[in-house]
Amino acid sequence: MEAKKIKLINGTVIPLVEDDIDTDRIIPARYMKGLTFEGLGDYVFYDVRHTDVGEITKHPLNDPKYRDADILLTGKNFGCGSSREHAPQSLLRSGIKAIIAESFAEIFFGNASTLGLVCITLGYEDIKTLEKIVLETPSEKVIIDIDLKKIIYGSITTGFSIPESTRGSFLNGSYDSLYLLLENMSKIHQTESELEYSFHIEK
Repeated sequence: MEAKKIKLINGTVIPLVEDDIDTDRIIPARYMKGLTFEGLGDYVFYDVRHTDVGEITKHPLNDPKYRDADILLTGKNFGCGSSREHAPQSLLRSGIKAIIAESFAEIFFGNASTLGLVCITLGYEDIKTLEKIVLETPSEKVIIDIDLKKIIYGSITTGFSIPESTRGSFLNGSYDSLYLLLENMSKIHQTESELEYSFHIEK
C-alpha cells in the first residue's frame, strides 16, 4: 500500500463566509445513526439547504453555479460545537477536498486532517477578496499549493497558514493512519511476539 500524498488542490470554490458554523449545522445529528459513514455526503448542511417542509433553499450548496466546486470558503471558528467526526466525513463525502477559513475549531481541524481534508487559514481581508472573486466568477480556479504554502486565485498569489506537522503529514502521506498501521506491521508483529501474554495477529 502506497501513501496517498497531498501536495496540490486545484478546484473551484463554494462561498459560505459565515462565522461559528457548528458541526450540527454541517451534519444534523439525526443523520448520524448509520454504522458507517456511507451516504453522509447527501445530508451535509441539510437543515439549511431545505425548509421545514423539504423545499430547496437558496443556500450556496444548492446553487448550480457551485455544483462541481470542491473547495469551501468560510469564516471564523468553522466546525465548532460537538466533536463529531461525522462533520468532516460528510464534507469529504460530498466532494469537498479543502476548506479555507479564518480559523477552525481545534477538534474539527484534527478530525478533518486525519481524513486528508485539507484545512488552511487566511486572514479576513484575503477571504473577503477571494469571496468577491468567486461571487463574480464562480468558475475561477483556485490552486492550493501545500508544498509552497501558497494559494493562487485570479492574479493573486498569497501565503496561507497551516501547522507544519499537518502540512508535513499531507506531503508525505502520514496523515493516513491506516497506511501507517500497514507500513509498520512488521514492528507490530515483533512487539506482539515479545509480550508476556501474546495475542496472535494474523499476518
